Amino acid sequence: MKLVLASKNAHKLVEMRDILSQLGVEVVLESDVGVDVDVEETGTTFEENAFLKAHAVMEASGLPAIADDSGLCVDALGGAPGVYSARYGGPELDDAGRYRLLLENLRGQLDRRGKFVSAICCCFPNGDRVEARGECPGTIAYAPMGEGGFGYDPVFFLPGLKKTFAQLTPEEKNAVSHRGAALRAFREKLEVYLKK
Repeated sequence: MKLVLASKNAHKLVEMRDILSQLGVEVVLESDVGVDVDVEETGTTFEENAFLKAHAVMEASGLPAIADDSGLCVDALGGAPGVYSARYGGPELDDAGRYRLLLENLRGQLDRRGKFVSAICCCFPNGDRVEARGECPGTIAYAPMGEGGFGYDPVFFLPGLKKTFAQLTPEEKNAVSHRGAALRAFREKLEVYLKK
């Protein structure tokens, strides 16, 4: 079975392929099937945005499409940046600019609790959909650490492992991350769906 990933993010493609290949599912990019869709993420939840992206790519390609919408929710900031994680601070900021802004907004804040959230939605041409959600609790570090990962990974600290996401190997990250949890839950639901 082939799923079109409703994203241009190569990091997401690698993570999805790693986990879904065990089901014999091939995940391809939009460009692999001649589709280039830009979806305005107008949802107020991760689930709504994942659906908007998956549904648009499914409509454009005629193939089942999978999308993930994820972000960082920080307690002391009332859940921000949340669904705006990728756009936090405006379009002129890159990943490092966004996490620096986050650290600046948390300056002097002792409550550093937060969580990464991932919502996954797969839309099928027959109107069916399979959805899953995963979360990973942690804290926000006082300074970036590590060279791996992307986005907020250098400042998202896991007290149990005493490392940021950016300090983990891809295997370690998949085992504990929000996207890893969501993909494992999705894989189980998809397996049930495919047996129908």
